[in-house]
Amino acid sequence: MTNADLIAAALAVRDHAYAPYSNYPVGAALLAASGRVYTGCNVESASFGATVCAERAAIVKAISEGDRQFEAIAVVTHDGGAPCGICRQLMLEFSPTMVVLIADTRGNVRSACLRDLLPDGFALEHGQK
Repeated sequence: MTNADLIAAALAVRDHAYAPYSNYPVGAALLAASGRVYTGCNVESASFGATVCAERAAIVKAISEGDRQFEAIAVVTHDGGAPCGICRQLMLEFSPTMVVLIADTRGNVRSACLRDLLPDGFALEHGQK
């Protein structure tokens, strides 16, 4: 799976987003170490705390299917917005070195290692004695 394929999958699932409050649809495509791709879109709620981000939707889908190691995630928004802090923290829990591809709808793409997006993030090893 190429980066372009992953971005295309994120762009396609973005069309399914439910974003009546922010009008900010987001699509994500997550590449698991197994080679499987899991997609997700944001789903907003009038009770804003119940809103689910696209990245977390894809991660939860992958975990529910038995995958817990991830190589890359592509996130597509109209303006190239990066994953929020909650999403970064959840991604760190499973794959701190995964590649994060951040794309806009015009085809601009930037990439970063997750550790660079969340330096000094709280990880499982911090809670162990």
